[in-house]
Amino acid sequence: MRRIILTESSHIAPFNEPARDLRVQNKPLWLWQRDILADYTTEEREYPNWQFAQTIENEPVECFVHRDNLFFNRELIEEFISRGRAGGKPVRLAFRIDDPAIDQHVRPLASSLIRQGDLYLANMWYLPQGVSQSVVAKPLVVDSEARERGYYHIPPYMATEVGDLVYQLPRKAFVIIENWVHLFVADILFGVFGRGAKYEDQINEDWRYKLRILFRAIVEQRQVLACSEMVKIGRNVTIDPSAVIHGPTTIGDNVTIGAGAVIDNCIIGNNVNISQGCQLMLSVVSDGCFLPFRAALFMTTMMENTMVAQNTCLQLCVVGRDSFIGAGTTFTDFNILSGSLEAESVGETASAVGGQPLKTAGPEGTLEATNLLILGGCVGHHCRLSSGLIIYPARTVESDVVLLASHDRQHITKNVYYEESDHHEHVERYPYPHLYPRAK
Repeated sequence: MRRIILTESSHIAPFNEPARDLRVQNKPLWLWQRDILADYTTEEREYPNWQFAQTIENEPVECFVHRDNLFFNRELIEEFISRGRAGGKPVRLAFRIDDPAIDQHVRPLASSLIRQGDLYLANMWYLPQGVSQSVVAKPLVVDSEARERGYYHIPPYMATEVGDLVYQLPRKAFVIIENWVHLFVADILFGVFGRGAKYEDQINEDWRYKLRILFRAIVEQRQVLACSEMVKIGRNVTIDPSAVIHGPTTIGDNVTIGAGAVIDNCIIGNNVNISQGCQLMLSVVSDGCFLPFRAALFMTTMMENTMVAQNTCLQLCVVGRDSFIGAGTTFTDFNILSGSLEAESVGETASAVGGQPLKTAGPEGTLEATNLLILGGCVGHHCRLSSGLIIYPARTVESDVVLLASHDRQHITKNVYYEESDHHEHVERYPYPHLYPRAK
């Protein structure tokens, strides 16, 4: 089957880079897509739009067509292609508008998710006789099979109207990457959190698998969640005996994990150094990252070659590649003021306490609701953040920005753009390259 890739040239803020080049599950998105589709496609071709593809592609060959800014998992692709082949007719991926995972986590901030009646149409097609069939493709509805999982409880004295906060985790994952929040959804919610829910379901539904895990734990004399069935470790890995690692966790090659570190349901890439006392939960740490002592990550993505210094806390955040976050910097994720705090300018957010979702900047710079009451911040590529900063919820720092903490700039209450970077005042003595300019 031929794979046709329709490129999406728009950049994702604050990274200033197309979605295909951003990391999910410790892989560039384009590589994640290729690996998922490797069992179905034998060749691939790339075109800027449908018109160009239809001009070039005039052979009646079986095709799978998709935009390059889509995140999906193996379960979704298996159902979509198998049902498409069984029907023998051109189809387009669709979801019900009341599908909980799509409605709550994918639809917000996604402009290319097209509504048609009671369906959402996605930019993915199966065309048994070539791309000319795209105009007659019928919707093929896939149920994401979302299941509710709780993750946070807000004490009643703080938020009487909110209570338990939950996510809708799909078995068949699909996300359109049009905003940094979608990266958080793909990498953390539908990625590591969804993987944990999958293991939990398998243990509850398959007694043979449950016995296999228990037997492996007994043989290895480990706790059940720490046995090799749940924790996959690569080559040349050094782990201090006092470290606690619970699965499902994947650790790459050439990794060092120091004394007292706690890791729970994470993806750790290759050549990563996690020092003493670090706390990692439901997070993705990509290749070449460094976490000095007592750094803490909760539901956070770190792209490759990034460093988060000691005593730093990141919750529900996304950090780009080749960035540095100084010691003691804290990313907050929840507004504790009453509903009177309303968004008045780009980068400010509505209060979560009153039941209103946090807002972040959309592609046109206007504020858009994320449908998330708890959300951290986002740091672009090649950034340098000094020690002691406090980043407010849903704020972003654009790529190539240097932030120096000062009396007037310790609390980051608005989005920070390249023009506001502190390095401009010192550019003659300390030239700082502009690697990720904004798209024109």
